[in-house]
Amino acid sequence: MSKKPFISPSFSYVPLEETLQIPQRKKQLFIGIPKETSFQENRVALTPEAVSVLVNNGHQVAVEHNAGEGSFYFDPDYSEAGARIVYDKAELYKATTIIKSAPISEEEATLLQPNQVVISPIHLPFLKAEILEQLIKKKIIAIAFESIKDDSGTYPIVRSMSEIAGSSAILTAAKYLSNVHNGKGILLGGISGVPPVRVLIIGAGVVGEFAARTAFGLGASVKIFDNSIYRLMRLQNNIGRRCFTSVLEPVTLAEEIANADVAVGALKPINGITPVVVTDAMVSHMKAGSVIVDVSIDRGGVFETSRLTSHENPTFKKYEVIHYCVPNIASAVSRTASRAISNVLMPILQQCADTGGMEGIIQAKSGIRNGVYMYKGCVTNATIAKRFNFKYTDLDLLLSSQV
Repeated sequence: MSKKPFISPSFSYVPLEETLQIPQRKKQLFIGIPKETSFQENRVALTPEAVSVLVNNGHQVAVEHNAGEGSFYFDPDYSEAGARIVYDKAELYKATTIIKSAPISEEEATLLQPNQVVISPIHLPFLKAEILEQLIKKKIIAIAFESIKDDSGTYPIVRSMSEIAGSSAILTAAKYLSNVHNGKGILLGGISGVPPVRVLIIGAGVVGEFAARTAFGLGASVKIFDNSIYRLMRLQNNIGRRCFTSVLEPVTLAEEIANADVAVGALKPINGITPVVVTDAMVSHMKAGSVIVDVSIDRGGVFETSRLTSHENPTFKKYEVIHYCVPNIASAVSRTASRAISNVLMPILQQCADTGGMEGIIQAKSGIRNGVYMYKGCVTNATIAKRFNFKYTDLDLLLSSQV
């Protein structure tokens, strides 16, 4: 026979104190934003609005004098947001995290401090071994912002810049078709009773999609070429209308380009180089006064007749066809581009603070790791290592060995 449980009147239950997880102490960042002096760069990596958010969260931000001038963000805008205005570039480079909108130059590489974090773009055609050697020597953590992925696996900064480039390509073509810029005096959209301008877009990626959107919006007749049926289908679905699409078949392409008033080159690079699909002979058969906008010029160009131009001298003529081949199109609308870059980088910097600094977020986020090409003296990008004959180190293995 089992005994009944006996509870003494003197017995009492005392609740234990609840143990709460103590959040990791936020790491405050010291961010430096230099003024860009190379690559005709007018963009700035962080806008005053983004700086205000960072400063209000306890971070320190230093901005070089006139850093945002090219995007019409002035020193008072940054100082009112809580940033410190610095007049000496060497003083600015004492910040622990440097955020740039143009690639690192040789002069800037000498100013970098050991163990700094640098977030900037890289332009492979202009990258030099001397710059990489400086980064290795100083054990810099270098992140290419165009290679940063978001949680959905896309490249947010590349997409934003591609959207800008696509829309700008059509607006640029409209400008050079007018008499004011020595064009043949055609309104891109056309009017009642006058046939619309014929726009040919080579490439159905994000650039091609936004070029097509803008051209359709202005009332142009649009034809799109790409070798990917999937991209052509996706473009039509995204735009929400049926339009002329074709694979890159030379006879059809030559026929259509001869009749085009505007041709936009927007093909994706293959192994870092854009394939040339429009030959010199094809361009020679284009109508006099037609406009070519080669958005892919930074990776070689789609047109055989293309050569690099600048914002100061943006065009040249060959076979009486106007060529616009500026590599950094987004810099021409720098305020919009700066806001797009800032919208991506500001939340990342906030997350850095929450995860214990840049090293913490690199550990935690595979999308950020994808952008790291230099980590504390090791080259972690296989393409860069192979090109410059440096030793390649896998970043995941490097990080796992430090845990």
